[in-house]
Amino acid sequence: MYPNEYIQFLAHFHGDRDYFECHEILEEYWKKNDSRNKNSIWVGLILLAVSTYHHRRENFNGAKRTLEKAIKIFKTQSDLVIKLGINFPLLQDLLKERLSIITNQQRYSSFNLPIGDLALLELCKRYCEQNGVVWGMDSDVADDHLVHRHVLRDRTSVMEERNQALRLRKGND
Repeated sequence: MYPNEYIQFLAHFHGDRDYFECHEILEEYWKKNDSRNKNSIWVGLILLAVSTYHHRRENFNGAKRTLEKAIKIFKTQSDLVIKLGINFPLLQDLLKERLSIITNQQRYSSFNLPIGDLALLELCKRYCEQNGVVWGMDSDVADDHLVHRHVLRDRTSVMEERNQALRLRKGND
């Protein structure tokens, strides 16, 4: 009923709080299934993860900008939010509160999305359990690898892809 990538997204979002991984998983899914649609529900979820990642790093401007974009998408895609098992009115309230926290430059704190579908919730909890992660645990803000993952990751393959694309554009390959 739900894409496996969505379940993984939710498990990371609520389990190990690896928002960078949330972004990676859903971006890959979005590119395969709806890449031309910049207002896709998947983009909204990606932006939510990116906003939360920025907030935890105290990048309040980035967190605010991306959360505002996510909120706009969720408002226009409310029927899909509901189809994805999330309580839309509670999500709106939660994101309004998060936006206020970010706007006032208050510290990050872990939060859970209002999942209304109990079967989805069980799938996500089972995924966490199978991967040795506790559902609903607080983020480890002292874990530099988690908090600053985009800076610390190996970007070799990304740079190789960019260089290859540049060579192709220039006709050198």
